[in-house]
Amino acid sequence: MNLQDNSVEKKVRLQAFLAHCGVASRRASEQIILDGRVSVNGSVVTELGTKVSEVDEVCVDGKKIELENQKRYVLLNKPAGFVCSLSDEKGRPVAADLLKDKYSERLYNVGRLDMYSKGMILFTNDGDFAAKLSHPSRQIEKEYIVETSQDVSEETARKLEHGVRIEDVFYKCARCQILKPRKIKIILIEGKNREIRKMLESQNIGTRSLVRVRIGNVNLDDLKPGESRDLTQSEINGLLNLCK
Repeated sequence: MNLQDNSVEKKVRLQAFLAHCGVASRRASEQIILDGRVSVNGSVVTELGTKVSEVDEVCVDGKKIELENQKRYVLLNKPAGFVCSLSDEKGRPVAADLLKDKYSERLYNVGRLDMYSKGMILFTNDGDFAAKLSHPSRQIEKEYIVETSQDVSEETARKLEHGVRIEDVFYKCARCQILKPRKIKIILIEGKNREIRKMLESQNIGTRSLVRVRIGNVNLDDLKPGESRDLTQSEINGLLNLCK
């Protein structure tokens, strides 16, 4: 398709525009485009290189989207049983829905927790912020408290720190500290799918509870499951500093 000539208007890639409108992260927006869910000036666009400006009419699933002036940075304590996605084809509860009564902006999650894990998830409508935090090279620490079904030995803790290979994928935690025989603190700097559960399963240890309690300089503290709060400016700046 040919977009109208808006030489005076600043044009950005379509996936970046969607991210700035709070539709989804840039990476997730790419998939939305590829799925044929986005139209520009009435024509469906599936090319990721397409550029648009504020004067173009951009729709997702037939609904017009616009840039949001108010940028939001939100911390949610996700309860177990909620999935981290914009919507779920299986009809399962979505974590973002816990924010709808409190925030009018379209917010999307930065990173994920699996359905059965609990704790910290960050939400935003700031595409640049999300892209910086999500980039694999940032290696921002994420801290988890894990309750296990079997005792965890010091030998096992050191093995997880050195790394284990599971089905040709290498998993490694930055630190594993034993708090009690069946309670450990694990710090990751990667974000592989179900990483902690898979590492423990490789050592024949089950996971009873997994809670993320810290991302970089931001702590969960006493926020209750299902509750949310805005990040402070100090917390936002701290996270951005970790991305440099």
